[in-house]
Amino acid sequence: MSTNNPGFPPAPSRPAPPFAVQTAPGRPPLVLAPNGPDPEGWVGYNRGALRGALAQYGALLVRGLGLHDPAQVGSVFRLLGGELMAEREAFAQRESFPGGVYSSTKWPSNQPMCMHHELSYTAEAPGLMMFACLTAPTSGGATCVADSAAVLNALPRGLVERFEHEGWVLARNYNDEIGASVVETFGTDDPATVEAYCRANAIEFQWQPDGGLRTWQRRSAVRRHPATGQLCWFNQIAFLNEWTMDQDVRAFLVEMYGPQGLPFTTLFGNGEPVGPQVVELINQAYDAHTMREAWRPGDLLLVDNLRSAHSREAFEGERQILVGMAEPMRLTPHGGAA
Repeated sequence: MSTNNPGFPPAPSRPAPPFAVQTAPGRPPLVLAPNGPDPEGWVGYNRGALRGALAQYGALLVRGLGLHDPAQVGSVFRLLGGELMAEREAFAQRESFPGGVYSSTKWPSNQPMCMHHELSYTAEAPGLMMFACLTAPTSGGATCVADSAAVLNALPRGLVERFEHEGWVLARNYNDEIGASVVETFGTDDPATVEAYCRANAIEFQWQPDGGLRTWQRRSAVRRHPATGQLCWFNQIAFLNEWTMDQDVRAFLVEMYGPQGLPFTTLFGNGEPVGPQVVELINQAYDAHTMREAWRPGDLLLVDNLRSAHSREAFEGERQILVGMAEPMRLTPHGGAA
C-alpha cells in the first residue's frame, strides 16, 4: 500500500543510514536500533528505510528503541503511519489511550489468539499494524506473524477456489451477556444509527425478540496486494470460527444460547458452516509459516496487515502491548481492495 498519503509525515530529506536486517528461519526480520534517549528522533530519521524494509519483508521487528509509555509510543506510531485509525466493529474489549493508541485485545491469557488479519471483516481495514511492548510476559505471549501469500499457496487449491468464488461470512450475536455489546461494537445503542451503519457497510442485520442483534457480513477471503500484486489469504475465517474456541466454552455457550446464538462464527459464502476440519487445515498452513520472537520491553513490531497475518501466544505474567492501526484500506464486500 502506498506510503505517499498526504497525511503521512514526509520522509527524511537526507538518506537514512543503512542498517542491517537480520533474518533467520522461523523468526521475523529484525533491526537492532541504538538504545538511546530519543526513539522518536531515530524513527523519524530512519522512517524511509524502515518502511522500505517493511515493504520488502511484510513484517519487521525493531529492537532497542526503549519505548516506555503510551504517549511516546503514539508519537512513534504517527511518525511511521500518519494519522491513526479508530477501531470499529470490535469483537473484544481494548483499553484506549489518547491519539488513537489501544491496548492489545483483552483475551484470556491461557488461550492463544489464532492467526488473523486485523478487521478483515470490516469495510475499511488497516493496511498497517504497529505493536509496541511496554511490559514483556514472563513466558509466552509472542505476537507471531505469517506470510499470507505463502499460507494461500499451502492451502488445498479446491478450498481456496471455493472461498475465492463464494467469499466468507462472519455471523455475530450481540447481547449484554456474552461477547462484545452493541455499544462496544457500534459506539451506540440507538437502533436507527446501528441500522444505518450496517446498511452503509454491507452488513445484514436482524433484531431479536429479546432486544439482541444478529448480523451477517460477507467478505472476500483472498485479496491482491496493491503494491506487489501478490494474491494474499486475507480473512479471519479460522480465528472467528466457533471451533477455534475452547471447546468447553463452546459447549457451554451452545447449551445456554443454542447453536445459532454464539457470539461469533464463520460460514462459507453460501451460508454453509465452516467445520472443524477446514479450520484445522487453515491453522496447519499458518503453523507451517509462523515466525515468532519473544517480546522484550521497548520492542516495536510493524506488520503489513494484508501481506502478513498475526497471532498471540498464550502467556504467563503481566503483558502490556500497545497497538496502532493506520493506512485504511477501503474493501469491497466481496472483491478486491478498492
